[in-house]
Amino acid sequence: MTDDEAGVARFDTLPDSAATTALLACCSAPALARALIEGRPYASVEALLDAADAVLAELPESEIALALAGHPRIGERPASAVSAGEQAGVQDAVRAALADGNRAYEGRFGHIYLVCASGRSGDELLAILEARLHNDTDTERRVMRTELAKINRIRLRGMLRDLR
Repeated sequence: MTDDEAGVARFDTLPDSAATTALLACCSAPALARALIEGRPYASVEALLDAADAVLAELPESEIALALAGHPRIGERPASAVSAGEQAGVQDAVRAALADGNRAYEGRFGHIYLVCASGRSGDELLAILEARLHNDTDTERRVMRTELAKINRIRLRGMLRDLR
């Protein structure tokens, strides 16, 4: 059994309460956690990730709001080690510009600016934010959900690694 298979096998056997806790640490949308638990067992990591993508695509806006609430603003000092690692490329000099951009973004779209920050510099995150401010609302909702799916995949893989 590979390490990936071991993580999925362990996830599949977790009690619902432990699986819920682990999933909510990845994405704070309870409906996503419930659906992934109900979908067990998974044949592979990709099957779990694909299921997460499919559920996310169908989540109502109220659940997306809960998912977004679990993420710090880009450029703020994150409270969780996971978010801190994801935003490691943000330097102090860029934080003020990101704070201004976040305010403009939230004023325009009504939710936090969400981007998969892993491996990206603060300057890159700021450039992406500035470009996305030009999106129309429908386009931006699709982009935000795509970014949330990327983050979920990274965090779910990390959860499975921790379960091996």
